[in-house]
Amino acid sequence: MSFSAVILAGSRGGAVDPVAVAEGVPHKALIPVDGRTMLERVADAVRAAGARTVAVSANDPAVVALTERLSLRVLPPAAGPSDSVATALADLGTPLLVTTADHALLEPEWITSFLHDVPAGADIAVLLAERARIEAAMRDTRRTYLRFADGAWSGCNLFYLATSDAARAIGLWRAVEADRKRPWRIVRRFGVGTLLRYLTGRLTLADAVARLGRTADVRAAAVAARDGLAAVDVDKLSDLADVRAIIANRR
Repeated sequence: MSFSAVILAGSRGGAVDPVAVAEGVPHKALIPVDGRTMLERVADAVRAAGARTVAVSANDPAVVALTERLSLRVLPPAAGPSDSVATALADLGTPLLVTTADHALLEPEWITSFLHDVPAGADIAVLLAERARIEAAMRDTRRTYLRFADGAWSGCNLFYLATSDAARAIGLWRAVEADRKRPWRIVRRFGVGTLLRYLTGRLTLADAVARLGRTADVRAAAVAARDGLAAVDVDKLSDLADVRAIIANRR
């Protein structure tokens, strides 16, 4: 399967990430994990999965310099992830894989499995992992979960924009991004009936994502991750410690 990919590595409003500060680097993407920066690890995984073009959405000078050394395309980031994706979509076209520079555990197999499992006809798809699968892969991890009738799910920082129609979902993506910690506000956009189904535990993840897509006039799909570790990224120092331990155990 031929596709392009963008790795999000922008800085929000010039804020310094506390994990980067603790590690003594100017940006989280530059944190070393087992001899390679997180950005290098993600880029290697995306390339190994078959991406024909890989771009990095970045504005930090050190991240831009590393991107160029890795022979990757540099794209200017926007105010937030959703707008940065819009920039990448306009530049790279579809199909487009989207991930983040702090996805240090990313494996090529996770990407190929995700793309294989995207339903035919979907314009946009998102990978999520079910809580039991995450906790089976890594005990005692703390993640943000979206709770639906078919389980509690956590995002895996992997998105697939399969067709040009996916561009219609960017505005909705921006709104979801703002409410990502308050899922009931996301569901409220579907109307009172759907909100009640969610609050009473009768709304499934697949139904929620499909309804979300219909509000943007796109065919949206949720894909279940085969490996719970796909939901693990580096948001805090404890995540970094976990990631390093997992990679050391693999080695």
